[in-house]
Amino acid sequence: MQIYKVGGAVRDRLLGIPVTDIDRVVVGATTEEMLAQGFRPVGADFPVFLHPKTGEEYALARTERKSGRGYGGFTFHASPEVTLEEDLIRRDLTINAMAEDDQQNLTDPYHGQRDLEARILRHVSPAFAEDPLRVLRVARFAARYAGLGFSVAAETLELMRQLSESGELEALTAERSWKEISRALMEDQPQVFIQVLRDCGALKVLMPEVDALFGVPQPEVHHPEIDSGIHTLSVLEQSALHKQPLTVRWACLLHDLGKGLTPEEEWPRHIAHEHKGLKLIKAVNERFKAPKDCQELALLVGQYHTHGHRALELKASTLLELLQSFDVYRRPQRFEEFIIACEMDARGRKGLEQRSYPQADYLRGAASVARGVAVQPLLEKGFKGPELGEALKRERLKALKAYKESAST
Repeated sequence: MQIYKVGGAVRDRLLGIPVTDIDRVVVGATTEEMLAQGFRPVGADFPVFLHPKTGEEYALARTERKSGRGYGGFTFHASPEVTLEEDLIRRDLTINAMAEDDQQNLTDPYHGQRDLEARILRHVSPAFAEDPLRVLRVARFAARYAGLGFSVAAETLELMRQLSESGELEALTAERSWKEISRALMEDQPQVFIQVLRDCGALKVLMPEVDALFGVPQPEVHHPEIDSGIHTLSVLEQSALHKQPLTVRWACLLHDLGKGLTPEEEWPRHIAHEHKGLKLIKAVNERFKAPKDCQELALLVGQYHTHGHRALELKASTLLELLQSFDVYRRPQRFEEFIIACEMDARGRKGLEQRSYPQADYLRGAASVARGVAVQPLLEKGFKGPELGEALKRERLKALKAYKESAST
C-alpha cells in the first residue's frame, strides 16, 4: 500500500500559495485492507475512506469509463492493480494530475509542473471532453489563477467548445452547476470565469441572458465602456475587488439583464430595462436553484438599481416606497447589500472605477431616519391595526422630508 498527496495540495505547494484541502490517493490496497486498518467508508459511488484519527479523506486509486450523460455518467473501477498514473490520467488538468509522497518526491507523468511554470491550464487527456462539469471547473480555475498569469490552452478551450455544442451541459444538475458557479464568483477575478465561459460558447448555453448583453451598446455619456456585457464584467470585477459577499456578486452579474431585450432600433437607450429584466433574473435564479438570499437581492437590485443612482433626486415618498420594498425595518442587511451593489454598478465603468458615490451614505441615512420613527407615541394616541400602519407611514414620510431638506442645504 502506497499513499500519495494529489491534486490541489501538490499544485498549490508548487505555486507557493497556502494549501487548504489535502486529497490523498491509496495505491495497491483493497477496501477490506482499508477497513481492517480502521478507515471508515463514505460515499456510495466510489471507495473513499475517512482516516480513523484525523478524519481526512483517502481514496483508492481508480479508473473511470463514460457510461451515460452528464457529470454522473461514469462507471468507476478501483482495485489494487490500478496504478498511480492510471488514477492521475482521469483528472481534468495537468496541474491537478501530480502526486507526491511523504518525502515530497513528485510524480508528474503528464507534465503538470511544466504547465505550472508556463502558466497554462491544459487538459490531461481527450477523456476531458467526457465530463461537462469540467467546462465550469476550468473556467473557475482560470478565475482563481488569473492574477498569477494563467490562461486556458487553445486546445483545451476547443474541447470546452465541443462540450458546449454537444448538449452535455444541459445534463448538469442545477445543484452541481450552482456549486461551481458560486465558488467561481467568490474567486479573486470572477469576471474571468464569465469571459472564459463566453469564449468557449458555454455562457450562451448556461446563461443566455448574460451572453445576450455582449454587443449591446449603452449611452457613452454614462457608460464609457459602451458594451453592456463589458460593463457587467466590470461590475463583477469591482464586487470582487471590494471583497463583497456572494449575494452582492450574484446581483451584480444579473442586474442589467433587461438590456438584452431592448430592440436594436432603441439602442443605446434602454427604457424600463429594470422592469423588463425581472423575468430574466427570475429564470436564471430558478435554473440554478440559487439560495433564497441570492435570488431576492438579485431581483431587488435589478428592479431598483437606477433608484439607487438617483437617490439624491428622489421624492421623499419614492424614497419611502424604496425603503418599504426592502423591509429595512426587519431586514437592514439586505438594504445595505443593495447599496453596495449599486455602488459596484456605478464603479464598473471604464475610467470611473474610483468615482465617489454619495448616494450610498444618503441612502443609509434615509434608512436610519425611517427606522428611527418611534411606534410608542402612536400607540399612546390610540392607533392600532391598519390605522397604526398608515400613521407610521405618515410619520416616516414626514421624517424623510425633513431629512431630504437638511441634506440639500
